[in-house]
Amino acid sequence: MTTLHLLCAGAAQGLVKALQERFQAETGARLQARFGAVGAMKDALLAGEPCDVMVVTAAMVDSLCAEGRLRAETRAALGQVFTGVAVRAGTPHPDVATPAGLKAALLACSDVYFPDAVRSTAGIHFAKVMAEMGILEALEPRFRTYPAGAIAMRELADAKGLAPIGCTQVTEIKYTPGVELVGLLPTQFALSTTYTAAVAAQAAEPALAAAFIALLVGEDTRMLRADGGFDF
Repeated sequence: MTTLHLLCAGAAQGLVKALQERFQAETGARLQARFGAVGAMKDALLAGEPCDVMVVTAAMVDSLCAEGRLRAETRAALGQVFTGVAVRAGTPHPDVATPAGLKAALLACSDVYFPDAVRSTAGIHFAKVMAEMGILEALEPRFRTYPAGAIAMRELADAKGLAPIGCTQVTEIKYTPGVELVGLLPTQFALSTTYTAAVAAQAAEPALAAAFIALLVGEDTRMLRADGGFDF
């Protein structure tokens, strides 16, 4: 069986997994996907890890196309994803619509779950938000950080603290059982990230890679993307 290798940002993990069986049924090819923070996906590509398709931020795709590592003519946007706040399912939803509300909710929480603040898009941004609100150092002992937002949300779902809270891309929240989306970050701190797919320059299966991208961004999967947290 032919294998298609994918390096994919965690924000698109739920979408990819939702389409995996369909892709295999339609093409007869097996999808071998690795998910994680965008920085980790870039490192994997540069290290020579097998890759036919890459799904990361539009900015990173553009940079890798300019370096000749991805094929610019194959770029296709999945949609934009906002960064949101989550809580464990069944627990009260704090008011996070304003900076003051978000600050109060974070200071009142028992633990803060979010992705890598060095290599993940949402983690980097959320750390900056906490710093801008002047509560980064106060909250640091409560940090529960993980390599990707999807992992952070799974851990939040199983958290034992009385009032844990999390922050990551909305898609990672919506695709994780056991957590609930409270709302987006306040307008002042809003982050919208466009995720884009492209065929790797060294792809072993370029035609199959193009077919998978067409499935990811196609009109017949638009509703699936929208339900999972992608905006257009």
